[in-house]
Amino acid sequence: MKNVQSQSEVVSSSLFDVALKIRPGAFAGNAALLLDLVKATVRAGGAEVVVPADFIRGGDCGSLNDHPAFQAAFAAAQEKFLKAVAKVKRAPKVTFTSGGWGPSPIAGAGPDPRFPFGGRPGEVFSRQVMGLARRLAAIGCRDAVIGLSGGLDSALALLVTVSAFDLLGLDRKGVHVYTMPGFGTTRRTRGNAEDLAEGLGLKLETIDITAACRQHFKDIGHSERVHDVTYENAQARERTQILMDKANQVDGIVVGTGDMSEIALGWCTYNGDHMSMFGVNAGVPKTVVREVCRWWAEGKGAGGLAAKALLDIIATPVSPELLPARRGKIAQKTEDKVGPYELHDFFLWHFVAEQAGRAEILKAAKKAFKKQYGAAVIGKWLDMFFRRFFSQAFKRNCAPDGVPVFSVYLAPSAWHVPSDISGMCFR
Repeated sequence: MKNVQSQSEVVSSSLFDVALKIRPGAFAGNAALLLDLVKATVRAGGAEVVVPADFIRGGDCGSLNDHPAFQAAFAAAQEKFLKAVAKVKRAPKVTFTSGGWGPSPIAGAGPDPRFPFGGRPGEVFSRQVMGLARRLAAIGCRDAVIGLSGGLDSALALLVTVSAFDLLGLDRKGVHVYTMPGFGTTRRTRGNAEDLAEGLGLKLETIDITAACRQHFKDIGHSERVHDVTYENAQARERTQILMDKANQVDGIVVGTGDMSEIALGWCTYNGDHMSMFGVNAGVPKTVVREVCRWWAEGKGAGGLAAKALLDIIATPVSPELLPARRGKIAQKTEDKVGPYELHDFFLWHFVAEQAGRAEILKAAKKAFKKQYGAAVIGKWLDMFFRRFFSQAFKRNCAPDGVPVFSVYLAPSAWHVPSDISGMCFR
């Protein structure tokens, strides 16, 4: 580690270069983590460490900042931390800033104009891991529940969860993994889920949801032969109910798998996969989810069973698998319905990060994707983006906590629009 001499250096190094190397079990909360950072600074010969002023409080407290009780608690915690630092041999100078915890979000576009979010898979993964580790440490949680479908999002969420447990020195037995096959589950995705869990040394429990869904259809008077939104959403909500109840059984949290692209488009079942207790992929768009999974498979997991499964997951069409399979193959492909995620992620970056309007985004997209899509195709999916982005705002406005990664982050605290706003305003 380099000497930590400035805020920019501690911001880029403290959590994502240093903290991931701290010995397992080295901290139980933010202050203890920072104390280990101080010791690491000493070992590296640093004379100063810059600490975010809100290191003790956690996330955005909003109006709580000015509450007398909060101010008193913060002052006491800060004093306790400084006393601990004073006991460190050759203790460095501690300077508090007015900034928040952790590094600034990734703001600059990636090297490829088609994929403005891309190009930094290692940093993205580290931010996800630290975000979950911090949440687990803050609430004293040693158990996490996750549904593993054999798709991209749940695969990345599982990798993040396992890494967070390793970072905290927690037993991987606390990662409870469930696969919940339904009417559309294929042998390919189920097999990949099994291999990924086995490759990570995890026990995978199977809970088939078909009987429960059939009973539910009977209860509400819905024909199983009618493959409409009720048929699909009932399966998603049944899976969420199972995960929530399993989390209650082990006194753990449900780790959400939905990514930022799905959140932007509202491509999730309200109170189904829309809901969790902490969304580790909420700040990561689909194109980057795929990029990070490939980075892990070709690096950290290279040659192993988990990596083999992950590479096949990457090659599998994105699908919620809620409609019956056709001859054993996926019948429902998401991008056929909502459009290519590479386009939607491009639109999302330019609309939110660059604050561009429809005409400007269309012009940029035609230039970036001229070898892949015609102008009419780009325009079609751009209209779809705006229509869904605003009509589905109600799902984002009550979404769970997650991990912010990029300057584009759609949590209610970061990006809020009225649920009844018209997307036509932004055309």
